[in-house]
Amino acid sequence: MVKAQNAQTGGRGTMPLIPAAKIQFLPEDRAWIAERIAEVLATGQLTLGKYGTQFEEDFARFCGVRHAVAVNSGTSALEIILRAMGIEGKDVVLPTNTFFATAAAVVHAGGRPVLAEMDPESFSIRPEDLDKVLTAKTAGIVVVHIGGIVSHRIRDLREFCRKNGLWLVEDAAHAHGSSYGGVKAGAFGIAGSFSFYPTKVMTSAEGGMIVTSDDRIAAEARIYRDQGKASFTQNAHVRMGYNWRMSEPHAIIGLRHLERLPSMISDRQRIAKIYDLGIKEFRNLRTLDVLPGGECNYYKYIAVPKELKDRKALKAALRERYGVSLSGEVYEEPLHRQPVFAQYVTGALPVSEDYCARHICLPVFAGMTDEEAHRVLAALQETIG
Repeated sequence: MVKAQNAQTGGRGTMPLIPAAKIQFLPEDRAWIAERIAEVLATGQLTLGKYGTQFEEDFARFCGVRHAVAVNSGTSALEIILRAMGIEGKDVVLPTNTFFATAAAVVHAGGRPVLAEMDPESFSIRPEDLDKVLTAKTAGIVVVHIGGIVSHRIRDLREFCRKNGLWLVEDAAHAHGSSYGGVKAGAFGIAGSFSFYPTKVMTSAEGGMIVTSDDRIAAEARIYRDQGKASFTQNAHVRMGYNWRMSEPHAIIGLRHLERLPSMISDRQRIAKIYDLGIKEFRNLRTLDVLPGGECNYYKYIAVPKELKDRKALKAALRERYGVSLSGEVYEEPLHRQPVFAQYVTGALPVSEDYCARHICLPVFAGMTDEEAHRVLAALQETIG
């Protein structure tokens, strides 16, 4: 393993900083994107045009579903799905260890979020924990593929929903290209939402996508995203929609990154293998394993120290002494400890509180080198061990 240079031997000096994440657009990508953006600027077809349609068709094919509907963010993608499911006045179960937007989408769609405990093995949710939070008003469950890991319990979750008359929706904001048992993220539930925010494995700068094989949900989504209009050419508003459209320039960027997605995931998986092997030597750090049958895009590489007294101090030391930036947590605080959701809290969720406070995320991105991965491991060995 490469030995990290620390402050006692002169600090990182001119050692280049390893970023937590980096967006990769190769020169040929930038040229391809610029040519097509110039085209749509010349034609004036800046929204709901041919590139948006192509992006939808290609993404649906990639996920193995019948429909994809492009929108302006992953947050709106999830809210539109929930509106189409008619959750007003109903309860929706979701994990507490997720981003604000998962629960906010439920609230904005008129439902009540019910927060569930997390599974330490996958950072997802387990069927056996759901019985504790079901109510007479529960309409469905949102599963979140944290860090790009599709839980090995995903089929159990789907069967639990079937037996209890519930629907299953996937928040796949992290999981572009991830799968379990040969089924892609987004294709397990009745619908799935993706985010193309710039930190994600693939991006459209800003944007999101709804995927489903349900014809009704797809049709509703197309109405909701365009101000609730019955059609693009008809000013008959039939739903309380919003301006949730994706522009043509954003679709063009997304198309190019979708084409490059397999190679970008391959880069991340290569780095993850180096981390997997290196961390086996550690005493105080374990990996979040991807179990047989799973394929992870490694949006995040999650590791869990046995003990971690001060994560902020660790991150500062790694950056200042070794030139290593840890990625953002998933997530630092569970939702039941966020002030805005205080009214929905029904009790402590100690597993989530523990793991949210204790895990770390290692740098991983397309274009990262093996040498950089070994530098990360060496720095962690000297600080965590």
